Amino acid sequence: MKKILLALVILGGTAFSSFAQTKSGDGKFSIGLEAGLPVGDIHNGYNYLIGGSLKYELPIAASTLFTISAGYSSLHPKSVLKDLGFGSVGFIPVKVGIKYYIENGFFAEGQLGAAFGTKSGTGTAFAYSPGIGYTFDGGFEVGVRYEGWSNNGTIGQAALRLAYRF
Repeated sequence: MKKILLALVILGGTAFSSFAQTKSGDGKFSIGLEAGLPVGDIHNGYNYLIGGSLKYELPIAASTLFTISAGYSSLHPKSVLKDLGFGSVGFIPVKVGIKYYIENGFFAEGQLGAAFGTKSGTGTAFAYSPGIGYTFDGGFEVGVRYEGWSNNGTIGQAALRLAYRF
């Protein structure tokens, strides 16, 4: 698991640096704070998710960007699970996708990838996240999305991302 994660970090770093060298000034990075509310059966045991992410966006056509992102999310349990000895659970989602600007700063986005559990036994899940958002002048961005992590069941969340693009 650690070797796979290390390989993904190295691959992502290499891709970011090669995009930056070949597409000087065309691509944009963003760093964001993410918060989510569990939906579905998981909301019975968990209160919220919080984390951060780094995203790179590369223009591929008019109003269309290719995205690659990685981050960390921590799922926090309700009191009932805490009393049973369960603590928060961490995940590292790594996703690629397409972002399309509809009009002005409004966009729709879809991403696919994997969410790697950081605790032993949590495994890896297929990740998917459709969403919408708005990019403000000056580089700030806000987006909302549904994100699901599927592996013998689904962990779903309604999430918000506040980010700065540079």
